[in-house]
Amino acid sequence: MMTALLRAGTTALVLMTSGVLAQQATPASRLDDILQRGTLRVGMTGDYLPFTHFDKATSQFTGFDVDMAESLGKALGVKVAYVKTSWPTLAKDFEANNFDIAMGGVSITLERQKIGLFSSPVLREGKTPIARCADKDKFQTISDIDKAGTRVIVNPGGTNERFARAHIKSAGIQVYDDNVTIFDEIAKGNADLMMTDASETRYQQKRHPGVLCAIHPDKPFDFAEKAYWLQRDVALKAFVDQWLHIAIANGGFRKIYETWFD
Repeated sequence: MMTALLRAGTTALVLMTSGVLAQQATPASRLDDILQRGTLRVGMTGDYLPFTHFDKATSQFTGFDVDMAESLGKALGVKVAYVKTSWPTLAKDFEANNFDIAMGGVSITLERQKIGLFSSPVLREGKTPIARCADKDKFQTISDIDKAGTRVIVNPGGTNERFARAHIKSAGIQVYDDNVTIFDEIAKGNADLMMTDASETRYQQKRHPGVLCAIHPDKPFDFAEKAYWLQRDVALKAFVDQWLHIAIANGGFRKIYETWFD
């Protein structure tokens, strides 16, 4: 009887010890890491106004999602550290754990969903053309655009290039590396149009008044959602979603949105 009790006690002790060791071996959540570090690392391309812009002279980021990142950092009680990335290297940098969250007009895609989590959607829109105002009536539909002789310009590595290559078979596709000055190429006549997110076409229309026109941005060719791309941690996602919910409810989101979009 005593031997049986000793064996039972030993087994219980082993199980308890194993449980404690398993608890100790379990890594902290990404949210815990951020709070302990005191810094939220935000990946941004810096080439997608009004969402994000990187000033090479000052090494500073500005834009809608920069203001949103600062709001998120304040809610977490941590500083925000911006990590420069690019559309062609965004997924690689994400998988390399170079940042905790990617912000700056990031669209939800299956490929990105496979390796991370997305917050609740921030914006719903789709791809639409922007062209010289004198040519806007020529490019109303994809069939209007997809004709020999039409020069479609794209920035590499993102959903704009993917959309163009999926739908353009006869027109020419020009890849242009600088997404900041790409619209100047259309204005100067070096390309005919670009198909990008409606919010960007509206913004660039304001930056090039009377020269570039957003073509039916209220009726884009497709539907997509933008969100914040998070490293795979449910605690972090839950916090970000709640922060977004509160920002929308208390008017904070609208205030930032109006600063950059309206």
